Amino acid sequence: MHRKKLPIGIQTFQKIREEDYYYVDKTDFAWRLIAQGSHYFLSRPRRFGKSLFLDTLGELFAGNEPLFRGLAIHDRWDWSRRAPVIRLSFGAGLAQTRAELDRRILALLRVNARALGQTCVDPTDIPGSFAELIAAAHAGTGERVVVLVDEYDKPILDNITDHPTARAMRDGLRNLYSVIKDSDAHIRFVFLTGVSKFSKVSLFSGLNNLRDITVSTAYSSICGYTQADVDSVFAPELEGLDRDRIREWYNGYNWTGEAVYNPFDLLLLFQERRYRPFWFETGTPTFLIDLLTERQTWLPGLGRLETSADILSTFDVDDIPTAALMFQAGYLTIEAREEISGSEYYRLRYPNREVYQSLNSALLRAWSPDPQAGVQHRTALYRLLLANDFAGLETLFTAFFAGIPTDWYRNNPIARYEGYYASVFYAWFASLGLDITPEDSSNQGWLDMAVRFNGQVYLFEFKVVELEPEGRALRQIKERGYADKYRACGQPIHLIGVEFSRKRRTLVGFEVETR
Repeated sequence: MHRKKLPIGIQTFQKIREEDYYYVDKTDFAWRLIAQGSHYFLSRPRRFGKSLFLDTLGELFAGNEPLFRGLAIHDRWDWSRRAPVIRLSFGAGLAQTRAELDRRILALLRVNARALGQTCVDPTDIPGSFAELIAAAHAGTGERVVVLVDEYDKPILDNITDHPTARAMRDGLRNLYSVIKDSDAHIRFVFLTGVSKFSKVSLFSGLNNLRDITVSTAYSSICGYTQADVDSVFAPELEGLDRDRIREWYNGYNWTGEAVYNPFDLLLLFQERRYRPFWFETGTPTFLIDLLTERQTWLPGLGRLETSADILSTFDVDDIPTAALMFQAGYLTIEAREEISGSEYYRLRYPNREVYQSLNSALLRAWSPDPQAGVQHRTALYRLLLANDFAGLETLFTAFFAGIPTDWYRNNPIARYEGYYASVFYAWFASLGLDITPEDSSNQGWLDMAVRFNGQVYLFEFKVVELEPEGRALRQIKERGYADKYRACGQPIHLIGVEFSRKRRTLVGFEVETR
């Protein structure tokens, strides 16, 4: 099989097609979009191929026929028509003031004007220049204009923790995007992409004709690689790799249709031939960790949130629901969609092992006073669990919580949150990538945490007590029969009650019973 170059970080369609890179054909999606409508919005996590798809659209409308030979759209497209294309990308650079953003926008408009052979009467007037450019391009070519906007939200997201600046960025972008609706008579096609979905009221100022295809079943795999893509396009790269392990680590992203692999991860896996959280390591936003900390997030429940469609699509400078943030940034994905009385609801989950393990590791570092010691504790936890050394596990966790300095508790509100103890306990196991079922349901109630590892089952119940151990945690596991549902598996079952002292701020009870 012929091996090609891996398009790691390549966002230019022409380069991929002309220089023998692997290419997953997404042009059938382009054909459907163009045939069915004209104004679209798509939200996808960073490094998922949005920029490449946008560039593909640009080359298509520009009529660069040789690039599309052999692709799905080639024989269906009218290559005799060439549309003027305006491309605006906010992916590069960092704007930290409204003035910097305005200069950036004006520079983009000048570049597009030169490319289209146009000039603007007042080059300092953003909405005026944009509207004039669209109208002039239409008049000069006889073809209506295509507007492609990449990373439309990046100036806001870059400043999201600084609310006044983020609002200023939002207002500056609204000043630009408001032109699109008023110029509709001159526009053939519009496509905007970004990570987040800011509300139309707050950002698009009346641009209510955008069709949001973010959770459209038909376009779930418009970015990313499907299983069929991996098996066919990348077949030469699969030798020596465990396909089940590839799926476990990098597949699982879903927007109510066909699931996809993270393309950035997969390409780096093929290059490095080892499993690592490549995507996660490229830059998990600090504000995400800070926000989850500030909101005292119950970590065992984070990977199984339930939410409504309106909350999932709510995102503004002053209103960022946890579920919307986690979903839009790519740390949670859709597991199921349900319609109830005309409203849509979603159940969310971690997409794969990379995100599940890496996010909990990052939170554990942020929630622990000594991150380096935490690394040593995690490796010790794995070895103790492998040996079923429960006395060692008790010693390990007792030492960890007892070792947290009083000043750290005083200066970190998260440590005074009752759920902190169980959340950190959970994060230790999750950071190892173990098979965990948090809040496991039975006909008697909810078990805090079930862990399957090394052919055995570990059932954990957590309690916060006043001062001394009370035995309530283990008693609840037994009285409510939480182990019953696991008896048929024929594996050893370990019942583990864990109690934390509210006053002493440490682990005071660790009871184990094996069945």
